[in-house]
Formats: sequence, C-alpha cells, structure tokens
Amino acid sequence: MACTGGRDTLLQGGQLVSPAPEKTDTLQEQQTEGQSTENVRLEDQISVCSKLCYAIGGAPNQVASSATSFFLQIYLLDIAQITPFQASLVLLVGKACGATADPVGGYFISKSKRTKIGHLMPWMLGCTPFTIVAYFFLWYLPPFVTPKVVWHLAFYSIFQALSTLFQVPYSALAIFLSPDQKERDSAIAYRMTLEILGTLIGATLQGQIVASAHSSDHCNYNHTEIIHPPNLQQNSSSLQALSHAKKVYMMAAGIIGGLYIVGIIILFFGVKEKDPYALKSDKTFSFCMGLSITMKYGPYVKLVGSFLLISTAVQLEQGNFVLFCTQAAGLRNHFQYLVLIILVSAAAGTPFWQWFLNHFGKKMAAGGIALMIPFSIMLVTIPNLILAYLVAFVSGLSIAVALLLPWSMLPDVVDHFRVKNPHSAGHETIFYSSYVFFTKISTGFGMGISASSLEIAGYKPGMCKQSSSVVVALKILIGGVPPVLIVLGLFILLFYPISEKSRKETKLALEMLRKNNPSTEDFSENEQGTRL
Repeated sequence: MACTGGRDTLLQGGQLVSPAPEKTDTLQEQQTEGQSTENVRLEDQISVCSKLCYAIGGAPNQVASSATSFFLQIYLLDIAQITPFQASLVLLVGKACGATADPVGGYFISKSKRTKIGHLMPWMLGCTPFTIVAYFFLWYLPPFVTPKVVWHLAFYSIFQALSTLFQVPYSALAIFLSPDQKERDSAIAYRMTLEILGTLIGATLQGQIVASAHSSDHCNYNHTEIIHPPNLQQNSSSLQALSHAKKVYMMAAGIIGGLYIVGIIILFFGVKEKDPYALKSDKTFSFCMGLSITMKYGPYVKLVGSFLLISTAVQLEQGNFVLFCTQAAGLRNHFQYLVLIILVSAAAGTPFWQWFLNHFGKKMAAGGIALMIPFSIMLVTIPNLILAYLVAFVSGLSIAVALLLPWSMLPDVVDHFRVKNPHSAGHETIFYSSYVFFTKISTGFGMGISASSLEIAGYKPGMCKQSSSVVVALKILIGGVPPVLIVLGLFILLFYPISEKSRKETKLALEMLRKNNPSTEDFSENEQGTRL
C-alpha cells in the first residue's frame, strides 16, 4: 500500500499523466466540443421573423396560382366562351411555356453572379412587376371575338413563364437560409403553411368575388339555354350578366396583383440570403452537364417521378372541382364554400403533418396523401351535400401533405448529392428548376387531357345544364383518374432511398465537410480582417 502510494506520488512529481487527469482532460475536450457545436447551431438558426418573411414572400404567387387552378378553366368556358378544345390549348401551351422557363431560368440563374443583395433576390425582384401585368390582362376580356383564344393563350403563357422565373429562385432560397436540416424544414413548413393560406386566400377571394358570375339565378328561367354571342346581343339580361362577370373577374385580378407588391417588399427586407455550401475548392460545372448529372441521380429521379403523378392528381382535382360541383353534383350554390373548406383544412393540416414527419419520418407521412382516394370515389358515386363537405375536409388534409412533402424532401436530395459530390457548385438551382419543369409539364398535360375529354364528351360553353356524357366525364376526372395516379406515385415513393437514418448521416457528413473546408465567405472575411 505504501509502495503504491509512493509510486503515485512519484508519477505525479514526474509530471506524468495519471488516469484521473486523463478523464478530466477528456471531459474538458467534450465540453469544449459541445460548446462549439452549440455555437454552430445557434449561428445556423433562422429567426421566426425571417421564417415568416420568407413564407409571406412566396404567398402571393400561390394566391394567383390558386385562382387560376380553380377558376381559369370555368372562366374560359363560361365567361370568355371559347370551346373546350381551345381552353385545353390555352392550359396546355401555358403550362408548357412555364415549364420551358424552368430550365432556361435555372441556366441563367446558375450563370449569374452574386450581387450585394444576393444571388437569387434580383431575379425575384425583376420578375414581380411583369408578373402583375400579365396576371391582370389574363382575366381581361378583350372586345374582339375571333382571336379571343390568342389573347388568353398569350397572357397565360407569359404569366406562367414569369411566375416560374419567380418560383425557381424562391424555392431554391430555402437551401441558402441555413445549413441545418431541421431549421430548413421548419422554414419550409412556415412557407408551406403560408402558401396554403395563400391558396386559401386566392380561392376564397376569387370565389367570393366571382361567385355571382356563376350563380344559378340566370338558369332558373331555362335550364337548356346556351348563351352564345348572337343570343347575348338579343338578350339584355344576358348582356348585363356578362358585363357583371367581366367586372368581378377584373376586380379580383387587381386585388391579387396588389398582393404581389406587398409580398416582394416583405421578402426583400426580411430575408438575408446566405451561401452555407460555398467552399474554397468549389468548381462550377456547365448547366447541361449539371442537368445530365441530376437526371441520372437515383434519389432525385424517384422523388420527381413519384410527385409528378401525385401533383397531376391534385391538379386534376383542383381544376375540375368547380365544374364538377356546378355541372355534375348539383352544388352550384355551394362550390365556393366547399373550396373554402378544402383550403382551411389544408392550412390547418400543414402544422400537423410537419409534426408527423418530424416524429415518424417523411415516407410515413406520404401515406396521408392516400386519404383522398376513398372519399373522392364516394363523392362521385354518392353525391350528397353533407358528404361533399366531408370530402372537402379530408381532401384538404391530403393536399396539405402532398404540397409539403416534395419541398421538404428536395433539400434532403440536394444535401445527399452534395455529400457525394463535395466540390460541385451551382447544382441547387438545377435541382429545383428541373423539378418545377417536370411538374408543370405533367400538370399541363393532365389539364389539357382533361379539357379535351370534356370536348369529346360534348361540353357546351355557357350551358346551364350539360349532357349526361359530360357528367360522366367529370366524375371520371374527379373520382377515377386521380386515385390511380396517387397509387402509382406512392408505389414509386416506396423505392426512395433516403431514410431518416441516412438523413442524419448526411447531416454529420456535411458538418465535417464545412469543418474541414472553410467557406469562401469565411475565407473572405478572414482575409479582410487580416488586411485590417
């Protein structure tokens, strides 16, 4: 015992490291690392104010998209009184122009240089005033009759292209808010909640303002009357109804255009753009090469393939719901309230789905999309007012998760790609622009097929009561095609490889990448500090 005590004393006197000091040093190192990690996490946090400003900035674009999704088709058919084939041409070509703007916009954005206000902000600022003008004239009914379809085709195409040039940098902005996955997911949840509220505002505002243009009052005197231009000239009440419809649609367009101005001001002053991925060793590859690489990237291909089908199903539901209520379900006086229920449910459901995917995983949350299937089938087979409101509520919950998930999962794909390609730059906008491109192509194709189906079924513009074949076509477009597309999309999503475990591994890998490779921003700041 004495020898042991003497030996311990001798080791301490010889300044050799004993077990106790080793443990103390280890604890001190862990505490230091923990403090460093906490500091990094605090730096990566996004304030609630910034999240709200980011979310509000994109809401007006969603307001306008909601108004066009729910009401453009019925506006073209019943107010502009163009044929279903011409309406399908407007919808398909307009979406195609918007889709074409995605890779074009992605190319120029990836090539543009960073300015004092950021890399993405100038694009959003530049697009907004032209988007407002295009949206306003989309709902303007020109005095001439013959080339009316050309007018709406031109302005819908311009609006879709400009809306895309805003949406691509705005969506990509999420990846530049913070390198932390949870913070980005939180910001995206704020954004999706406000976008769904924007959808709610757009559909509600548009629906309440233009509801009088589609009321059943003018159908009471003759359920089989077809309102054509020659009849309008002979019928003063029909002329007054058309004049009233033009005014209310223009009023709604002006109000929504004003929301764009408010949104871009809040976004500009409330959000600071960062570049958390920029490394000194980054190398920018060409847009074509980047597009080729992303199109071969397995997780991205599976994610895009899945949500192309699901988003097409949601678009078919939105685009035909008002027509179905007014022409097939006998709910002409209730459609604006049903739309309101859908969007209130979607807005209220978004925080729940954000909580659900954080606790149970994003792939598990995708099962919520399937809620729409049985209820939409019930609606077309058992048309009932109470059932219609129940279907509207459940559909809203399903739409909420269908809108939230792709934008929550896309940053995970970008992170995963970054780990596999640690020194590539400029790929973020390529991922986002190509995703929006394929989504618009699929939804435009779906709506084009939808309007063409109504043409084949014999839809007559301005008729208060359509034929039985049109009713059957609308039932298929609401309760037949969307469930099939949703099932196929969820099946593809089963093979999506990024799990919650791999997300955590990716996060650790990115932290090591940033730790071992200082960012260009940090390098520039250090260099300036050295010069000072």
